[in-house]
Amino acid sequence: METIMTQEIKTIKVTQSRVSEVNLENITMGTNFTDHMFICDYENGEWNNPRIEPLALIPTHPAAMALHYGQAIFEGMKATLGKDGTPLLFRPEENAKRMNFSADRMGMPSFPEDLFVEALKKFTALEKNWIPKSTGSALYLRPFMYADEAFIGMRAATSFKFIVMASPAGPFFSRKIKLFAEKKYVRAVNGGTGEAKAAGNYAAAIRPTEYAKAKGYDQVLWLDAQDFEYIQEVGTMNIFFKIDGKFITPSLTGSILSGITRMSVIDLLRSKGFEVTERPIAISEIIEASKNGTLEEAFGTGTAVGIAMVEEIGNNDLSIKFPAENPVSVMVNDTLNAIKVQDIKDEFGWIVEAK
Repeated sequence: METIMTQEIKTIKVTQSRVSEVNLENITMGTNFTDHMFICDYENGEWNNPRIEPLALIPTHPAAMALHYGQAIFEGMKATLGKDGTPLLFRPEENAKRMNFSADRMGMPSFPEDLFVEALKKFTALEKNWIPKSTGSALYLRPFMYADEAFIGMRAATSFKFIVMASPAGPFFSRKIKLFAEKKYVRAVNGGTGEAKAAGNYAAAIRPTEYAKAKGYDQVLWLDAQDFEYIQEVGTMNIFFKIDGKFITPSLTGSILSGITRMSVIDLLRSKGFEVTERPIAISEIIEASKNGTLEEAFGTGTAVGIAMVEEIGNNDLSIKFPAENPVSVMVNDTLNAIKVQDIKDEFGWIVEAK
């Protein structure tokens, strides 16, 4: 599908911001939304009319194909404030690449990556006053694309909308989390859509996650679909284990999402002298490491959660406990947070100013 973009981003601002009505220092992600949204339309093989306008309901035909056939994808990003008050984005070009990877898998048009980054910069600069200032808080940005063509029939849609909206958010987890090793339901299979950020992936995870929470856990530890042995993801996060001084994380084999935070943590750990290996990880290996005393730390990584330290994994009748101290996990969390607000120098070139 060809995508063409030559138009400038038009902006219509609200007459009065609602930001004064919201306590940005005590807020849950996804409950309040900023004043504006970015929209771009795909019709006749081209992306047209990129614009920022006041947040509003979107007219949708009941036959919109996303509602019936699930052509819907999204990204997750966060904006923070630098030392001089400049809004900052974290590796937005990687989100642009992953968005198009997801689009290709779901039979959707690619979105120009330079326009993706430019739209995020302009949108974030406009919503600057919505960015929380407290440590671990940020403005959560949600770019998404869906098929809005009115048609009932099994084929790729021909018209789409690309939208960016935002919600201020505090820290996702304020404590360590407990995981339930799921042995009935699966998140993804090789050849499926698990490596894409497709909306349907998350819909399928809702019921198993509710079951896990009813058992006293915070998230599901997803295992492979064939043998329920190899670890994939944790809830909506990638996962890292520290065993005998070395880090391991599941390799990207076709059913695991390539997390932006995941790739950043790998680079950060290696820069600190840690060995990091990407490979298949069996739950039996984690059990054995727990028994012989070499299991040291584990944490999930994701845009929404940042770094979520693991306290326990429930596997059938076995409870795998992790040490109380998590020095490297804390270091990774603190370093990423410090880079995102320019408290320390960005040695990796990850930060992009939204001016």
